[in-house]
Amino acid sequence: MRNAAIEMLLAMSTHERPEIRANALEALRDQDTEIESVVALGLLDENEGVRSVAAMIVGQEKLRALEPTLRSMADSQSSYVKLSVLFALHALDRSTDISPISEALLSENDVRVSSHAAFVIGELGNPSAIPMLKQASQMRYNRVTPIERRLFRLQVAEALVKLGDEQGIDAIRAALYPARPEELEATALAVQIIGEVGDRASADQLIYMADEETGLPMPAEVRLAIAGALAKIGYRSGGFIADQYAQNDLDVIRAQSASVYGDTLLGEHLPKLGDLMGDESPIVRVAAAGAVLKITQR
Repeated sequence: MRNAAIEMLLAMSTHERPEIRANALEALRDQDTEIESVVALGLLDENEGVRSVAAMIVGQEKLRALEPTLRSMADSQSSYVKLSVLFALHALDRSTDISPISEALLSENDVRVSSHAAFVIGELGNPSAIPMLKQASQMRYNRVTPIERRLFRLQVAEALVKLGDEQGIDAIRAALYPARPEELEATALAVQIIGEVGDRASADQLIYMADEETGLPMPAEVRLAIAGALAKIGYRSGGFIADQYAQNDLDVIRAQSASVYGDTLLGEHLPKLGDLMGDESPIVRVAAAGAVLKITQR
């Protein structure tokens, strides 16, 4: 089953849809099997999102053989790609000038680019960036919507926590309870971040939010995000939530269910993932194959 999942993801890395190619790269990230050649193709992809994901993987996995290709991309016209390339080059060569990442964080031209810069800074792991991140969190960004501003501040808060500033977790926990439906996207991101940074102190809040008997039941996307986050911080019994949505009409919900099975790391979910690997939607198949790799990781 593991070999079948790897073969599926390798095939999906050349899929016609860029989001499928990017997801396949992410799923293969921790695998030694052919990852370098697949990432090399990703660096040359026509889509900036795929190139950005590939560049981040080069840095995270220290794929030194791809450094020449990275250097040829350092002046990319895409801000997302350029920031990811700078991260990767710095991971391979500490003398790399990464000041453009700081400039992107504090620029008001595009809050989405600034959000990516905040994520990259968190991945760089240098605590000296904490004051700069706090400065960025106070920026007004007058030309963006309230939800875009909130998502940016959550990304900054995640970076702060990654760099050792625990005050950032307060902003993340504050986003767990939406006041309006349009804030649910921020809630889902906050839940995801709690899982990524390992905030076990929020477990009780997440368990309460996932309970359908509360006065304010959460939608499928948020409940599944909660199950995944809880699994990452050690509460791996959320597979029953994925069971509720694994046959949902929406392929993104079925894909999210597959990801939750993978986050639990429990072999009992492999038969369900086997079924989802045969789903009609490539998004679901990629998620299921990636989940199989997580569970069967040696």
